[in-house]
Amino acid sequence: MDNPYLSTQRVRAALRSLDLRPTRGMGQNFLIDPLALGVIVDAAELGPDDLAVEVGPGLGVLTWELLRRAGRVVAVELDRRLAARLHEEFAGTALRIVQADVLRVSPAEILAHANPQPSALSPQPYKLVANLPYAITAPVLRHFLEGDPPPDLTVVLVQWEVAERICATPGDMSVLAHSVQIYGEPEIVARVPASSFHPAPAVDSAVLRIRRRPALAVDVDDVPGLFRIIKAGFLQPRKQLGNALPGGLAAMGTALDRETALAALAAADVNPMRRAETLSLAEWATIYRFLSGVGGEAARAR
Repeated sequence: MDNPYLSTQRVRAALRSLDLRPTRGMGQNFLIDPLALGVIVDAAELGPDDLAVEVGPGLGVLTWELLRRAGRVVAVELDRRLAARLHEEFAGTALRIVQADVLRVSPAEILAHANPQPSALSPQPYKLVANLPYAITAPVLRHFLEGDPPPDLTVVLVQWEVAERICATPGDMSVLAHSVQIYGEPEIVARVPASSFHPAPAVDSAVLRIRRRPALAVDVDDVPGLFRIIKAGFLQPRKQLGNALPGGLAAMGTALDRETALAALAAADVNPMRRAETLSLAEWATIYRFLSGVGGEAARAR
């Protein structure tokens, strides 16, 4: 049976019936391309024992496919009208709907809808599969990757440029790339043209897959402390790190003299003339550990 939610006419009729006009701010672009949809679902490697969590199910095009492949599906939808329609469309299925702002409910709270009596000893494993609104891509990824529990596998449809940033290597790194790569291994599975959506966005998208690491990519005792250092380095990205690191921390309210910053860079074997985007996560971790060892104020201040 073909997915009934792929029809452009059906999408338009549903939107009219709900008096809903897709807005760029809400990221309401509805997928109408069966090939792109197939790539997303195949990339998620779903089986009948899997629990899938979907964010922003909209009219249910991806939801329909997830229900065919996964044992259980929990969908988190912000719009009350869309959530109510999903209740009607998928009544009697293994779908559970959470009408909420996904950033205001923890992964554990979302999973509770799939299993009302979860085991404290073995949290329910799950996969995050979603067509994410562009405006909240980074917050949603951090929300789940940093959450308890995090997904075993993440497959999301995101803006092409964002996927490229997340999968970057040293030389073109960003805070976003580090914040994803410390928890998982990202890869771009496919490019999805703007014409695959209704209404069509201004840019292409990408199917991004992130496999969770069994342990953090680097050994640090305080991830927020590490990212305070990384963010300080990127705060003035055009500056060389010898100046950018103490200047960035100063702008964030923490004093770090240049001599200590240079010593931290030397400990990581990082030339102070380099810029933040050229550093690897391992180099940032070494800088963090050095600064923690000389008092810790710069690394752990909030």
